[in-house]
Amino acid sequence: MAEVLRPEKISDFVGQKHLTGKEGIVRKLLSSAKKTGFFPSLIFWGPPGSGKTTLARIIAVELKRQYFEFSAVSSSIKEIEKLMSKGNMFPPVIVIDEIHRFNKAQQAKLLPFVERGDITLIGASTENPSFEIIAPLLSRTRVLLLHQLSENELSTIVKRGESYLKVKLNEKIRKFLLESSNGDARVALTVLEIAVNLSGTKRISLQSIEQALQKRQYTFDKRGEDYYNVISAYIKSLRASDVDAALYYLARMIEAGQDPLYIARRMVIFASEDIGMAQPTALVVANEVFRACDSIGYPECAINLAHGTVYLASAKKDRSAYEAYFRAVDDVRRHGNLPVPLKIRNPVTKLMKDIGYGEGYEKYSKESLLPEKLKGKKYYLRE
Repeated sequence: MAEVLRPEKISDFVGQKHLTGKEGIVRKLLSSAKKTGFFPSLIFWGPPGSGKTTLARIIAVELKRQYFEFSAVSSSIKEIEKLMSKGNMFPPVIVIDEIHRFNKAQQAKLLPFVERGDITLIGASTENPSFEIIAPLLSRTRVLLLHQLSENELSTIVKRGESYLKVKLNEKIRKFLLESSNGDARVALTVLEIAVNLSGTKRISLQSIEQALQKRQYTFDKRGEDYYNVISAYIKSLRASDVDAALYYLARMIEAGQDPLYIARRMVIFASEDIGMAQPTALVVANEVFRACDSIGYPECAINLAHGTVYLASAKKDRSAYEAYFRAVDDVRRHGNLPVPLKIRNPVTKLMKDIGYGEGYEKYSKESLLPEKLKGKKYYLRE
């Protein structure tokens, strides 16, 4: 059904108003192309089910061009090369879904065709093009960001599905479906279609939706940007002492199946980096959380992670030890291996003792023991 209901006109497209609205760049480019015949190659970057492929197809229809669609997961560059235009007045539109799955060499093979204008390339990616698309290809395309669909936008799409299937959801069930679909139109329509088949009637129950859904779409690609966004949000919430936000992002990671030891390792690092001398026992707690996760595993260790998260978020923060270390690192890199003062060298042999190793050493001296060039330098600045 998701395929059947794909809109074919830009006026029927739902969402992404910053691209498809009256002042949106896609509309402006299409309007310009009708006069000049030129339409640039694009990379659509956005979450699953946000309309990347649909918008690419609409562009091809509006341009009245030949349209070919490939998936980088299952297609080869050779298949695409066979279709490259040779002297056509207007280049075909080549849509490559999940273009980030092509390796650097495969992406590089697209360059001459894009550069000469033999094709209008529209790549679709759920991953950040800055990291996944080679720089020469990025420089020859325009990256357009698509946002996750809002509940209102998703509701419009779901109502089209209801009309197509000749069913009507009550508001409570529709809201549950919208929330559970995580902004993904394809998921929403697929779940609706399965629920209709499960129920066998025109009255769709909440139970049918739950059965069709099985589990909400929480998973993330462990190479993907969302993976880094969520762990970054978790650490920043701990740092800001926002207990509730930290617990929320922890739950996101746990529900997505993140390795508990990965989370626990980040907690151990955080305990020294951000709490440090303000509450030295934080390192003890974080290490114990790591040990508990290692010995217990999911699902029970989620409780240990929650315990540690609340403790770390609630603790006072002091980065002085962390910052002191990197000040020292900076001097090591800048000055190299400066000679260690003789008085604190260990006189292992008689010769060493004779030339001054250990001479004048006092156990509790307040004199700076740094190399001569750095005498009196302060790295650790207590807060």
